[in-house]
Amino acid sequence: MKAMIFAAGLGTRLGDITREKPKALVEVGGEPMLKRVILKLKSAGITDMVVNVHHHGEAIIDYLNTNNNFGISISISDERDQLLDTGGGLLKARGFLEGQEPILIHNADILTDFDIQEMERAHSLSESDATLLVANRSTSRYLLFDRNMRMVGWKNVKTEEVRSPFGNLMENQGCFEKEIQPLAFGGVHIVNPSIFPMLASYTDEAKFSITPFYTDSCAALRIKGYLPSQEYNWIDIGKPDSLTAAENIVSRLRPIQPEE
Repeated sequence: MKAMIFAAGLGTRLGDITREKPKALVEVGGEPMLKRVILKLKSAGITDMVVNVHHHGEAIIDYLNTNNNFGISISISDERDQLLDTGGGLLKARGFLEGQEPILIHNADILTDFDIQEMERAHSLSESDATLLVANRSTSRYLLFDRNMRMVGWKNVKTEEVRSPFGNLMENQGCFEKEIQPLAFGGVHIVNPSIFPMLASYTDEAKFSITPFYTDSCAALRIKGYLPSQEYNWIDIGKPDSLTAAENIVSRLRPIQPEE
């Protein structure tokens, strides 16, 4: 399996913290988040990765060079001219990722310790085009899944907007409680390279999010939600309060593996 780490974000919610450094190099427990994610993926046996860069991109490139890419193959997908969001970013990195192997995508600002290899096995056994880490937690926007954990749509809780390519879901919104399970996306997903042609034809815009692509394509593609079998830690460090919370829980995470 290959991997792509989204490290190009502006980190504006962190205010002064990211004024002089990229969000991916913000430290939690004394270690940059990018290092934590790379070593987590490396410990799962992934040795071929792509990291995209934009905001203070040269700092990320210098950091990886200084650390000899942590002993693995790491390519840079350079978005310093234009930030492309998650869908556009994945599409730009296509040349590094095409082949037969599935691709694990991990946001650099997600601190978590669930079992990556278990997720990979679930993806393989389900024969899905994409497998998304999800959880039963509060959020303003949910992905919607049927009883078999197949994605069927998206809902904005604040506006009550529902989007789905399945017409009966749009016509019968009252069925949510009985038939549809709303789950929060965790910023980690596995996709097969076979999705690239559909991703490339999705929009003429270079910059786009992958979530609308999943929402609009979930009837044509087999997109499954993945709930880890064991309790795990998860936090998005993209806001000051969550960064503080991450510092408080980092001692409970599995120890970061030393680089070779």
